[in-house]
Amino acid sequence: MRFMVITKATADSEAGVMPATEDFATMGAFIEELVDAGVLLAAEGIGPTSTGARIYFDGEKKTVVDGPFTETKELIAGFYLVEMKSLDECVEWFKRCPVQRPGGEPTNIEIRRLYSAEDFGDEFTAEQREAVARREENAAPGYRSA
Repeated sequence: MRFMVITKATADSEAGVMPATEDFATMGAFIEELVDAGVLLAAEGIGPTSTGARIYFDGEKKTVVDGPFTETKELIAGFYLVEMKSLDECVEWFKRCPVQRPGGEPTNIEIRRLYSAEDFGDEFTAEQREAVARREENAAPGYRSA
């Protein structure tokens, strides 16, 4: 099973404050453990919302709104893609994640399972499965879809 592990934004990450050298070293050690265990597919930080945009869809109407966005507790600052045997295994791994927050600011990590073609059952036809396989063959290295 593949999971996306989402790290939440803070006021500092939204302000573009970079982690300290020690924080990079601590997080790097955790990421290395995931690599050594063969479960890490990707790990990335995400820039603040001030550098992004949102597209709102309402029927045919599409509205683009530039960042920054409010409600920091609902925003994300980074993610991991991992492959684990179960949600329980993923939870155990990420309970050890050294999430660094200045001043001990509380935070959380969200873990969500990624769908695979098998999860969609009979509604996902053989032709659709073949189309997914073709996309995966032709996409950038490392790409996998549902």
